[in-house]
Order: sequence, then C-alpha cells, then structure tokens
Amino acid sequence: MSPVVKVVQPSGLLDGTKASLVRQEIDEIVANGADVVLIDLQDVTFIDSSGLGALVSALKAVRAAGGKLFICSINAQVRMLFELTSMDRVFQIFSNRDEFNKSVSSAN
Repeated sequence: MSPVVKVVQPSGLLDGTKASLVRQEIDEIVANGADVVLIDLQDVTFIDSSGLGALVSALKAVRAAGGKLFICSINAQVRMLFELTSMDRVFQIFSNRDEFNKSVSSAN
C-alpha cells in the first residue's frame, strides 16, 4: 500500500507568525492520516529562529504519529542556516520535488 503523502508549501518569510500557521497545517495533515509530509521550501526566501523551531516541532509531531517528514527545494540562504544549526543532519532534504518523488516511489 502506498503511503499518503501531503505537501506543505509556505512562501516568503518563514517567521513566528507564518511558522505557527505551517505547524497547524502539518498537525491537521497528520491528524487526517498522512504518512509522509513534504515541506517544499521553494518559495521561502528566509527562515528565522522561530521558523526553524516550528519545523523541528513539526518533525517531532509527525514522528510521534508514526509518520515521516521531509524537506525539499531550499535556497542557498536557508541551506546555510540549516548547516550552521546542524539541521541538515536532522532533516532529510531533497534538492527538489522530483528527487523526493523518485526516492519515495523507489522505497515502495
């Protein structure tokens, strides 16, 4: 059986306000039975510390529900933040959605 994959695609600045909305959206997706959550950061220009905290919180919630959370399409500035905070070791990051789709389909 294929996993239920849901995509969250925030845009602009991922700060405290927007991050809490993204976190709520992920909570609803998990509550509705998604097995895999992909956060596509293609349209995100910058993430602050509260945005990063919300991503970590979302990861914990998805894992607690038995699911998996992945990230794709991060820009150079966001990648630098992830590397500085070692979040690139916490999250599995794909370069784009196609790479994610290939990985998920080959895992089944």
